Amino acid sequence: MRSGGFRAAVEELFANHFPRVFRIVNRLSGEPDLAADIAQEAFVRLYERGSLPDRPVAWVITVALNRFRNRVTKRSRRLRLLTAERAAQVLSDPPPSPAQAVAGDEARDRVRSALARLSERDGRMLLLCAEGYRYRDIAAVLNINEASVGTLLARAKRAFRDAYGDDANAS
Repeated sequence: MRSGGFRAAVEELFANHFPRVFRIVNRLSGEPDLAADIAQEAFVRLYERGSLPDRPVAWVITVALNRFRNRVTKRSRRLRLLTAERAAQVLSDPPPSPAQAVAGDEARDRVRSALARLSERDGRMLLLCAEGYRYRDIAAVLNINEASVGTLLARAKRAFRDAYGDDANAS
C-alpha cells in the first residue's frame, strides 16, 4: 500500500512539472495530444514505481523522452512496413488540406527542421534549457557530467544557429 506522503509528492511533482514535460515532448513531436499522453504516462510510471528516485524530475523527463523515442521508432517502422494506402486506413488521420499545410507556422517548421539536423543529445539539451531546467537536471537527464553542460550547451546553440541559418539560405 502506498503512503499518503508518496502520493502527495507525486501529485505535487505532477502539478509543478507536467506542463514543462508536456512542452518538451510537444516541441519534439508537434502533436499536443501525443505529448500529453506521453507526459501523463511518465508520471503514471513514477507512481507505479512506488518510490521517488533520487532526482524525480530528471527521472520523469528521461522516461518521457524514452517513451517518445519508442513511439517515433514504432511509427517509422510501421510506415516502412505498410503501403501508403494501408497506412492511410490504419492511421486514420486524413492528411491536411493544402490550405491547412500552407497556413502552418513557418518559423516553427524551421525550428523543428533545424532541431532534426542536430544530434539527439544537442536537441534535447536545447529543449531542456529552453524550459528553464538547471545544468544539474540537464546533466542527470542526458547522463552527462554537470561540469560539461555549459560547454556542450554552447556548442549545441552554435549548431542550432548554423542549422537554422541554413534553412533561411535554402528558402
